Amino acid sequence: MITDVRAPHGQQQPYGTAYEQMLEKVRYEGAYPTREKADEAVRLVLAGLGRQVTGDERVELAARLPLEAARALTAQIPDTRPLTGWAFVKDLSTRTGASLATTRWDTGSVFSAVSAYAGPDLITRILHQLPSGYALLFGRAELIPAA
Repeated sequence: MITDVRAPHGQQQPYGTAYEQMLEKVRYEGAYPTREKADEAVRLVLAGLGRQVTGDERVELAARLPLEAARALTAQIPDTRPLTGWAFVKDLSTRTGASLATTRWDTGSVFSAVSAYAGPDLITRILHQLPSGYALLFGRAELIPAA
């Protein structure tokens, strides 16, 4: 268990301060009733993202996220066949048993926090690496070149 070394003895937190802040952002953005629900969403969505993102972008994203979030991301082996954004949501929904609407909501709430940590340039590079459909999940317009 990772603890915040700055917390007074006897009042240690189960997570680092940066991860606690991330959970609060996700909890607020997603309107989750508890921090535990936000934590569950973060871990599930980041595990899914960890199966999609590869290379330098994966390493850089992990370096920018709080330690606990980076562990959830990097604990996954990337899939050999990347999923589109919609297939990503359907895959998470199947794995968790949650509805597609709930899974889409969870994904958007977590990706909002991930974007804040990663910054716009890294998110743009990640979006260029992934198949179509992820931009909307990250709260961006999906721009498709004219044929």
